[in-house]
Amino acid sequence: MPKALSHIALIVAHPTRTAHLLTGVFDDARIVQEENPDDAHPEVIVALAGLEFALIRGSGPAARNGDHIAFAVSKEEQLACARRLDELALDYQMARGDTALYFSDYDNHVFELEVVEG
Repeated sequence: MPKALSHIALIVAHPTRTAHLLTGVFDDARIVQEENPDDAHPEVIVALAGLEFALIRGSGPAARNGDHIAFAVSKEEQLACARRLDELALDYQMARGDTALYFSDYDNHVFELEVVEG
């Protein structure tokens, strides 16, 4: 039986651009593998929240749907990410009494920052 998530793969138009978005929003995100255009499946690997995100070049979802990736954060971390989203001029929405912040990448993948105290 599985013991943990190994990685999350997202199909994106520009892996490096999406990697810079994630590292710009999350102060603990870091690029661990740059894109190699000679690879059969060009991808960038970003370490974030104890997982690796494989950002693979391709056509992402045509539209947003209910699918999303949720991160547990403190209120302070959520507000810090909101400030970074403002600096990057990216839209986000606060929900559930401001305990959830939602934003999307350039390819319609949705991320949630859920405030979990304690």
